[in-house]
Amino acid sequence: MKLGIDVLRAQDFAAIRGRRVGLMTNLNVTDSQLAPTYEVFRRAGLINALLAPEHGLTGSLRDGELIASGIDARSGVPMHSLYADSSFRPKPEIFTGLDVVVCDIPDVGARYYTFLWSLSHLLEVLGERGIKVIVLDRPNPLGDRIAGSPLRPEVASIVGRFNVPICHGMTVGELALMFNDKWSPTPCDLEVIRCADWQRHMTWDQVGMPFVPASPAMPHFVTAQHYPGACLVEGTNFSEGRGTVLPFEIVGAPFVDAFGLADALNALSLAGVIFRPHSFRPSSGKFAGEMCYGVHAHIVDAHAYDPITVWLHVIRHLRAAYPDQFEWKRHFDLLIGSTGIRAQLDRGVPVSEIMAGWSDFHAEFRDQRAPYLLYE
Repeated sequence: MKLGIDVLRAQDFAAIRGRRVGLMTNLNVTDSQLAPTYEVFRRAGLINALLAPEHGLTGSLRDGELIASGIDARSGVPMHSLYADSSFRPKPEIFTGLDVVVCDIPDVGARYYTFLWSLSHLLEVLGERGIKVIVLDRPNPLGDRIAGSPLRPEVASIVGRFNVPICHGMTVGELALMFNDKWSPTPCDLEVIRCADWQRHMTWDQVGMPFVPASPAMPHFVTAQHYPGACLVEGTNFSEGRGTVLPFEIVGAPFVDAFGLADALNALSLAGVIFRPHSFRPSSGKFAGEMCYGVHAHIVDAHAYDPITVWLHVIRHLRAAYPDQFEWKRHFDLLIGSTGIRAQLDRGVPVSEIMAGWSDFHAEFRDQRAPYLLYE
């Protein structure tokens, strides 16, 4: 398999030779030989400006941290932050003098990942400026999985701007085509350089490449497998494992009975997962420095495992088991895509009832996305 960056290099960068290039990327984005796309472009003398999404050019800054612009010391070119203020919309003037912007960013197959929505803002501004965009495509690590709730416009945010499912089953390039055509007020001149020899059913463990951490709390492929469901724990006062070596694989709090929680969750017989009692002390985030008790979710059958179903069950149980300690955060509504689901969980509505009707949305989305798919 070849990534979009591999294909562009094999073409001797023909699409951008002789043009002034802005590059949206971070250092965790690599070619198939693990050379950062940034370094491939720098060595070829093809960078005139850098554009950094959340976590900065290094890909190592903490989640939600706003980033200042500056000069990249290694390349000597301006580095413009796409995560500089709460609007997350890049200033048009940063593109002055550029002929084309190349985007090579990671995705983990879930609606919450902010890189996608920074790209959507970028497409809109560059459409207004009349500047071409080239997206270097890369696989969706979760393959062709479509799952999860719709997104209502009143909760649109940087963790979900447009109505795509939590798991969308599309690549970055395919989503860019969809954003640009369906939702951008001024569509830009957009080209996607496809991956070679990748099929959309393939998950990351089938592509023959190491999984490079996509962001500080996304260290492993198994993290990405849990993330579409486990990220919802961010919308509560329970720790989702940030500040530990197992982000999005564990959940807990100082007041939890770890063995009781594991027994209760395993009694639900949720497909593809086993819960083990676990204790941890986060170095940052919720309960930093405090001993927490909870569970570690182990995927034992990836084909049967549905992270959204599983982690909604986890949250529902925590809400019922710890009514005096459990707290919601507004972030839950932004992630799940509506205000109503939190109310349903408060009433003890079964997860199956909460998810009823989502399949109709999935079928509609399959039809909507069909014109933008690039792979078999």
